[in-house]
Amino acid sequence: MPSPELITSLASISGRYDAVFCDIWGVIHNGKWHFPAAYAALKTFKATVGPVVLISNSPRPNDGLAAQLAELGIFEDAYSAIVSSGDATRAFLSQYAPLGSAWIVGPERDDHLYTGLELDRTGTPETAAFISCTGLFNDESDTIEQYRDTFAVAAKRGIPLICANPDRIVQRGDQIILCAGSLADLYTALGGEVIMAGKPYPPIYDLCYAALENLTGKAIDKSRVLAIGDGLPTDVLGANAQGLDLLFIAAGIHAVEATGADGKLDPHLLTAVLQSQNAQAKYVAAELA
Repeated sequence: MPSPELITSLASISGRYDAVFCDIWGVIHNGKWHFPAAYAALKTFKATVGPVVLISNSPRPNDGLAAQLAELGIFEDAYSAIVSSGDATRAFLSQYAPLGSAWIVGPERDDHLYTGLELDRTGTPETAAFISCTGLFNDESDTIEQYRDTFAVAAKRGIPLICANPDRIVQRGDQIILCAGSLADLYTALGGEVIMAGKPYPPIYDLCYAALENLTGKAIDKSRVLAIGDGLPTDVLGANAQGLDLLFIAAGIHAVEATGADGKLDPHLLTAVLQSQNAQAKYVAAELA
């Protein structure tokens, strides 16, 4: 596998593409503040090249994400549309709602996911027809092991877990935070069935293509779409499965693995990281700029 092309700016390759699918968390913000260089890069691409579709594994629907981005100082001059794992997950929740009650696992801030859905949210591990998981109840203090006993009860009953955020971890400020994907891993290990719609799975990309077609009014040529992301099991494998060129942002959660002794990004180290997951990236940058 050839090493990715090391670039320092999106502008250096933007002429090769007509649109961008860009990850949010870890690429344009870290949950505490936004990254000015990344924001400027997307603004320039949108203004001079074409649509920017933000694609996120957040369990929040797109309108909730737009509000969060505005709070962090990121506005619509940098993006054309937002597609979230929450958007894609709502279709599964609608399908499973008639089966009975849902056991809701996640913080109250994610409750917007359920707005407008006829969903009985009174279920427990012992009574629910399925689980809807957006994350840990408290992602700053809970551990995965705290969920083992209740998840074991649900898994033994054979009910599925709908995971609204396939991410296992994200970086919030200077902290590494556990996400719903880590709970999904536990449920799978306990023998439970897990359903996911976010990256790297097809449903969220189907929504992105639909959004792009709505924006441009024409069919999508995947060879002219650039994916940008920092998560190997989500952004990278998702883009690879879709046949999209990828710009891998190595300053995110894989920064330590891809940094040499001199403190600089080493494409050869990054290639080894990618090969460990049978993944590939066409470009790599230390940050989106």
